[in-house]
Order: sequence, then structure tokens, then C-alpha cells
Amino acid sequence: MAASVDNLTKAELQRFAACPVRCRKIPIKIQRLADFFSVFSGIAKSSDPFWFRGHASVEWKLTPLALRFKLRSDREKALGLIADFKRVAEIKLPRPPAPEKELMWVQIARHFGLPTRLLDWTESATVALFFACGRSGRDGLVFALSPIDLNRLSFPKKPKVLDANLDKDEIERYLRLGGAKNPTGRNPIAINPVWNSDRLMLQQGVFTLHGSRFDLDGDAVSTLVALPILREHKSTLRLELQRVGINEMTLFPELEHACRHIIRKAGLETQEAR
Repeated sequence: MAASVDNLTKAELQRFAACPVRCRKIPIKIQRLADFFSVFSGIAKSSDPFWFRGHASVEWKLTPLALRFKLRSDREKALGLIADFKRVAEIKLPRPPAPEKELMWVQIARHFGLPTRLLDWTESATVALFFACGRSGRDGLVFALSPIDLNRLSFPKKPKVLDANLDKDEIERYLRLGGAKNPTGRNPIAINPVWNSDRLMLQQGVFTLHGSRFDLDGDAVSTLVALPILREHKSTLRLELQRVGINEMTLFPELEHACRHIIRKAGLETQEAR
């Protein structure tokens, strides 16, 4: 028989009032991995895909990095960095994309930390929980979203997750947008990327591509929900994720992440060189 789960107290739920994302918060206390699976098995009941994103801090928005700058001039500057990236990256990449593969270039730039209008999501709820369990001293959140419902806002007749190749023209119209903000403009759209990096594949990565409506919230798509992750339960959840093979070494192919995982597993995280 499955163990019952507890609800968040009023005081615990109040800790998530600072979340800037307007959406329904599921008031379940996630103390163990079994609690987490129980909640999301109830949410994703249909065969339609569900996407997930983990926030290690309750204060973060669902907004891509390039669109978080307050000044439009800074947003324009951030979006324009892709041209500089192409100039320096082509010689360093073993297999650079063709010049006309704009989305692939933007994906790679995002992979290496360049601000873009892409926001990372994952098809794996446990991957999202791993990221939500970062920053031990802060409360976190795991967001869940139906990408089909999101795209119904922009394509009401034939809602689907956009394909990087089949829907290239529509995707590139978004990528050509500047930094002007318009709350009634183009909604974010869900796209299936080309898995052109080991990290993207390991993390089962997908993206929302944001237009002139920067933020994603429950006012736009009703299926967007958030599951609070209390800071006091993060260490237990990280341990249980480790037991099912979800850790820094399995999600990041680079050797430095494997080294950090080995250090943490030995209980020596506080001794790590600064």
C-alpha cells in the first residue's frame, strides 16, 4: 500500500508567495521521491507529452536569459551576441552547423551559456527535480507544462510541438524578433530541438522559444503548474535521485562534472577548492 502524502502547512505555502510565476501551486509536501512520483503520475494522465523545469530558487521567472534584462537596449545587445559567437565558435566546434541552421546555432550558443530567447525544459520529471534541488538554502519549484496546450495559443487549429526541421520557417520568425516587449504579442512556443549535444540528450532537453511576450505563466496556459520543493527536504531528495541514477555525472558529460560528483559523493563538498 502506498504511503499517504502530507499537505504543505499555511506557513510553508506562504514561503512560495514570492514566486513571480502566476500559476497553480500544488500544496503537497515532497519529502521523498515516492511523493514526487505520486503527484506527477496524477497530473500527466493522458498520452500527451508533459514537460518539466526545475528552479532551485522560488524567486526565478520562466523567462529566457536574453529577455531578463530590464533595458530594451541590453536585450537587443544580448540577442545580437549570436553573430559574435558564430565567428569564434566555428573554428572550435568539431562539427559546426551549416550557416542556414539558425536554431542549431542558437542551441549550441545556449549550451555554452550565451543568452538567447530559448528556455530549457526536459521531458524527464526526475531531471527537473535534480535541478530544483540545487542551492540547498533556498526553496525550489518543479514546473510542469503541456507543450500541446501552450502551442494551442499560437496554432489553435493544429496544435502540436514544433519540429526543428518541418517548422523551420515559423521558428526562424521568432529568432529574428528583437528585444521589444509586448504583453499581447507572440506567445512562447514549444519546440522539439535537434539533439546536437550529449548534454541535451542526457537531460532529455526540449525548449520553449519566447517571442515578444517574454514571460510564461498560468494566465497564458492553464496546464502550467508548480510543485513546491522545501529546502529542508532537498538533501534527502538528492540522495534518492542518486540511487536511481540521476546526478551531476549522469546529466553532464564533461569531466569536471564527474569530478564534482565524486567529491560530493565522498562527503567532501565543503573541502572543494575555491
